[in-house]
Amino acid sequence: MGLFRRAVPVVTAELEAAARPVALATAPRPGGVTGGIFGTGIQRLAPAEFTPVGDVWSRATAMGVPSISRARDLICSAVGALPLTLWTYTWDPAATVTVERRVPPAGWMARPDPNRTRQYMLAWTCDDLLFYGRAYWHVTARYADTFPASFEWMQFEDVHIDANGTVRWGTLEVDPLDVLEFLSPIEGLLYTGSRAISTAVNLDNAAERFSFTEIPAGWLEQTENSEPLDADELATIAENFQAARAARTTAALNPFLRYREATMDPSRMQLVEARMHQRGDLANVANIPAYFVGAPQGTGMTYLNTAQAKSDLLDFGAMPYLQCVEQTLSGPNVVPHGQFVRLDTNAWLRNPFTSTTDPQPKGNDMQTAFNTPTEPVPPEDPTPPEDPNAPPQ
Repeated sequence: MGLFRRAVPVVTAELEAAARPVALATAPRPGGVTGGIFGTGIQRLAPAEFTPVGDVWSRATAMGVPSISRARDLICSAVGALPLTLWTYTWDPAATVTVERRVPPAGWMARPDPNRTRQYMLAWTCDDLLFYGRAYWHVTARYADTFPASFEWMQFEDVHIDANGTVRWGTLEVDPLDVLEFLSPIEGLLYTGSRAISTAVNLDNAAERFSFTEIPAGWLEQTENSEPLDADELATIAENFQAARAARTTAALNPFLRYREATMDPSRMQLVEARMHQRGDLANVANIPAYFVGAPQGTGMTYLNTAQAKSDLLDFGAMPYLQCVEQTLSGPNVVPHGQFVRLDTNAWLRNPFTSTTDPQPKGNDMQTAFNTPTEPVPPEDPTPPEDPNAPPQ
């Protein structure tokens, strides 16, 4: 219709100066002051005082629940196994697409903490994200261009950030510019799963009580012609009876006491079914498929192999933490503009023994298997094709 026309932007010297990279320490902040908002790598981080509101179980208690321990170990081991890779992107005007290209990694990517393995660093970072919803790295060295050269993991319980943005790590006060803040897109498991953890702990305690029972649960009852006993005397008799049953299976009672067996047992109380059901709830809290923790799953998935299970672990359980780590490490306070960091999930999903060009790989060469294409490449035929128009020999 010609009613609207897109204005062509005019590039001025002021715009060019604003787009030019600026040193991190001198970068302007929103509002014209240093550290105007909460965020990553700026001079004011989000407050994170470890003072749980309400009844929240500790990490140690949560890890005592087998289903949570299994979910944590699966997710964190998967994240810790992935190598860090560095990429750049450029704009292709002819194809009108963004072209991504892998480049040699930065020096710190093979071992972000020189004193720890990369697996340890990433796994415990994922642990903090899983249980608390945030994690922290401390920059221990920088390159000449001010970008980080090495890090160390800051345990979440030791990090305290007050409303003024002051960061304390244990007893040390740390410069916020030297802290990387990983913010999970989902809340910590200790907060969202408090009730599920409480139910699992209660069921485990009930199962533990029945595991100590030498004889069926019951009670001691006085006969009609016995001398009345007060509460303290009855409690003493019950404690002695229980202690004797732990030492020997044969009991002897006088004519004034009678043992009554209770009709309730673990099967009638459905403890087994309740604990099995609770596995599914804990799997939901950890965002992993129920079959990873041995819980019954009401699903139509009738076929599942190892490759699919590994893919499900990344897609459903680890993906929020993978993207959190990638996007945090791709920030302008970690890598130059135009570069971004990715965790190479192919290293986890590939089968190192079937991904090589040789249908029967020799030995256990994991490095060779991981660096070869996923699809087998047919060998080239050294003989040239025949020319149908060539004269007969």
